[in-house]
Amino acid sequence: MLKTYRLFISHSWAYGDTYDRLIEFFEQEGLSYYDHSVPKDDPIYTNSTDKELEEAIDAKIKGTSCVIILAGVYSTYSKWINKEIKIANSYPKPIIAVEPWGAERTSKIVKENAHKIVKWQAKSIVNAIKELG
Repeated sequence: MLKTYRLFISHSWAYGDTYDRLIEFFEQEGLSYYDHSVPKDDPIYTNSTDKELEEAIDAKIKGTSCVIILAGVYSTYSKWINKEIKIANSYPKPIIAVEPWGAERTSKIVKENAHKIVKWQAKSIVNAIKELG
């Protein structure tokens, strides 16, 4: 029987194609998973306060096996990715940092908080999930 991994994929909606590609990687590798992420087509509805959104993200991360964060440079400057790292560390949930394909520079903050850093390759990402999740 396959284990189902409960994943929170931290991502910027501005980079939705990267999120979609990660999902393709999971399916390509036959990973059984449940996605706790916040996809663009199914946002969290709040009364527009950061506190409410943070609480909703906290609830999503709380039930996960691990958190996957794209380690692109934009992550360093993302208020929400930094909050997601803080939430993941508070439980503690393992963080997998995925270095974007061909990236020359990556996020130091994400990598410093990662339990595992992997390259942008389906097998590497899935193996990290199986190892830490």
